[in-house]
Amino acid sequence: MSGVWVFKNGVVRLVENPANEQSSTARRKVLLHTPTNEIISSYSSLERKLMGLGWERYYDDPDLIQFHKRSSVDLISLPKDFRHFKSMHMYDIVVKNRDSFRVIDERA
Repeated sequence: MSGVWVFKNGVVRLVENPANEQSSTARRKVLLHTPTNEIISSYSSLERKLMGLGWERYYDDPDLIQFHKRSSVDLISLPKDFRHFKSMHMYDIVVKNRDSFRVIDERA
């Protein structure tokens, strides 16, 4: 008998193929620009949306893509490679732009 023992909601059970189990329940998150109902799929698209909201590029760190607003102390820091753009970065953008972005499950 091979697999992984999973403890969930007070129940322990053996999952023989945990990769299949995770893919069926976990959905990838994406960033949605709510005014246009557009899913952000690149940094160039995100940059256009943020600049339209008054954000400016901040070139202090060469390892990050950063945006700031002159009217606040907020700073958005993102990994240089869009493949490393995770839900924690998306939620940071949502918190700082509540009326313009949402994090949703990827559409099938």
